[in-house]
Amino acid sequence: MLRYPIEALWQEIAYLAYHLHWSMDDLLDLEHLDRVRMVRAVSAMNDRAWEAVKANA
Repeated sequence: MLRYPIEALWQEIAYLAYHLHWSMDDLLDLEHLDRVRMVRAVSAMNDRAWEAVKANA
């Protein structure tokens, strides 16, 4: 049985906790695919925000 790399899990949790301020329990309750989708969604929002900042600089 393959297991998800623990370092990858911690990186995802840290990223979401930093940006969303969710509790560790809430983040650990997410299914793997939901957590990955949230990381992608937050990342895309950050990219759009930085592009807007750069465009207005």
